[in-house]
Order: sequence, then C-alpha cells, then structure tokens
Amino acid sequence: MQFMRYALTGGLATATHYLVLFALVEGLHAVAPTAAMAGSLCGAQVAYAGNLRFTFARAQSRHRRAAPRFATVALLGVALNGALVWLGSALGLHYLLAQGLATLAVLVLGFRLNRTWSFS
Repeated sequence: MQFMRYALTGGLATATHYLVLFALVEGLHAVAPTAAMAGSLCGAQVAYAGNLRFTFARAQSRHRRAAPRFATVALLGVALNGALVWLGSALGLHYLLAQGLATLAVLVLGFRLNRTWSFS
C-alpha cells in the first residue's frame, strides 16, 4: 500500500517534472539534460510535500529531520536523472525516451532511500 501511495505522489511529481522538461526543451530550446534536471528539481518539491503528508504520513519523521534527508535523496536523483538523460541522448535516444528510462531508475532508488532513511 505504501508503494502505491508513493507511486501516486510520484505520478504527480513526474507530471510536473515532464511539463517543465517539455516546456524548456520545446519552448525555450534548452538542452535536454539541463531541462531534465530543472524538471526533476520542480518535481522533487511536489514529491516532498506529497510524501511528507500522504505517503509516509504515519512515519515518526518530522519536517526538520526529513527535509534535509529528502533533499539529499532528491539531489542524488537529479544527478542520476541528468546523467541518464545525457547518456541516452548521447546514444541517440529521443530525450523523452531517455527521460522515461531515467524516471524508472530514479523511482526505484528514491522509494528505497526515502522509505528507509528520509521518512523513517
């Protein structure tokens, strides 16, 4: 059940991420890895609020402890996301396909770290 809550929260955060990514690449002609990282940062803010209040609401974590831990995990996710989109683009993948693969990797890693450390 907790993973389902995490996935729902992540879906909203991911939608935010992809909207920012798409707007920056298609609207402002930003390079995909940079836009992916900017989108990831925006999505992380949505994810933190949702995870604190919905996914891990029963956890004993408090904002003072959870916020810096979540920020650490989010920054790791941003870096991994940017690296994977860069790699995918370098290999000739469309930036949205590369982003989709990066999203899966960051989802799995983020859930494990947030469950066992950020919101524990």
